[in-house]
Amino acid sequence: MEQKIYLDNAATTPLSREVLAEMMPYFDTVYGNPSSIHSFGRDARAGVEQARERIAKAIGCRPSEIYFTSGATEANNWVIEGIASANKHKGNHIITSRLEHPSILEACKKLEKQGFRVTYLNADKNGFVRIDELLHYVCPDTILISVMAANNEIGTIQNLQAIAQTAKEKGVIFHTDAVQAIGAVNINVAEMGIDSLTLSGHKLNGPKGVGALYLRHGIAISKLIVGGEQENGLRGGTLNTPAIVGLGRAVELITRDIIINSKKLRMLRDYFINQVLTKIELTQLNGHAIQRLPNNANIAFGQVEGEAIMLMLDMQGIAVSTGSACSSNKLEQSHVLSAIGLPNDLINGSVRFSFSLSNTRQEVDYVVEKLIAVVKKLRDMSPIAKSQVGKGGNDECTTRK
Repeated sequence: MEQKIYLDNAATTPLSREVLAEMMPYFDTVYGNPSSIHSFGRDARAGVEQARERIAKAIGCRPSEIYFTSGATEANNWVIEGIASANKHKGNHIITSRLEHPSILEACKKLEKQGFRVTYLNADKNGFVRIDELLHYVCPDTILISVMAANNEIGTIQNLQAIAQTAKEKGVIFHTDAVQAIGAVNINVAEMGIDSLTLSGHKLNGPKGVGALYLRHGIAISKLIVGGEQENGLRGGTLNTPAIVGLGRAVELITRDIIINSKKLRMLRDYFINQVLTKIELTQLNGHAIQRLPNNANIAFGQVEGEAIMLMLDMQGIAVSTGSACSSNKLEQSHVLSAIGLPNDLINGSVRFSFSLSNTRQEVDYVVEKLIAVVKKLRDMSPIAKSQVGKGGNDECTTRK
C-alpha cells in the first residue's frame, strides 16, 4: 500500500488537536461578537484577550502590543505601508533584503511607486544579510529596516539581534517577519530590541487565516483596514474569535516545547540530508549547514529539474516543494536562490523538504529510496545529464559517491 508522507510543513502545518479542542466552543457556544459589551460579547472577548496574553508572553512583550490580523501577509503589508505612511515626515527610505517574502517585497515595490526609496540588501551564499552592507546604506532618511528572522525557502536563520541592535543604534524602526522562526528560534522582542514582528497561525499547527502583529508602544503606524475601531482603533473588522483563540494556544504550545522539539527535528533533518548527499551524486545543500531552521532541508539536484522531482514524488504519495507556497504555482525561478548566487541550473533543480514531529526515520528512509529512483530516472531521460557523462558533471554541485 502506498504511503502518504507530508514534507511540506514550511508551506502549512496540520491543525493540532489541542488547538482545535480549544477553538471548538467559540464556534457554537461562546459565539458573541467580542466587540459587544453584553455578557455574550464579554465571554468571547475573554478568549481573545487570553490569546493576546499568550502570544505576548511567548515573545516577551505586553499584551497591548499585539494586534490580530487575517494572516502574516496582511500583517507584513500593514507594517511596511503603515509605518512608511505614518513616518514619512521623518524620511522616505526603507531597507529590506532580497530574501524576503513577497508580502514584504511587493509592499515595498508599491511604496516605490509612491516616491519612497527602497534598498534591497544582498545576501551571501549561505543566505546571511551582511551587517556592514546594512550600515553602508542606513542614512538620515531611513525610517524602517525589515529583515526576516529565518528564511522560508533555504532555512537560514539571520543574526537577528545584531541587525536589531544596528537599527537601534541608528534610531531606525526594525521589523522582522518571524513566520518561520516562531517555535524554532528563541525570540524575546524586548531583549533583542525588535520593534515589530509578524507571525502566522498555520505555520505552527494553528488555524489558517489568522496572524498577529507585534508593534512596540510608541511606533507610529497608519491603518491598513478602515471602517471599524477594533484593535485599539488600528485595524477594522470583526475579530475571528475561534481562529484567534487557536493562534494563541498554538503559539503557547510551540514555544513551550521549543528545545526538545528542535532537537528531534534537527536529528531527523540531518539524517535525511546525510542520506541524500551521500547516496545521490551531484547534490548540495542550500543555505547554512548549521544556522538553519531545524526542520528545513533545501537541496539542489544537478542535471535535473526540481519541478519534475516534486511531481514524481507526489505520484509516490510524497509532498515536497520547489519554493515558497505563495509563489509555487508560478513558473518563475526562486528569488531567494537567485539572491544567494545559485546558478540557474541549480535553482531549477532545487527542492525543499520540511519536516514535522510526526515524521519518522522510517519515512525518511522511504523518501530517500524513492528520491534515488526518481532522480536516476530523470537523469536517464535528461539530454543535459547525458551530455555531461565523462565530463565530471556540474562543478557547482558536490559530487557524492
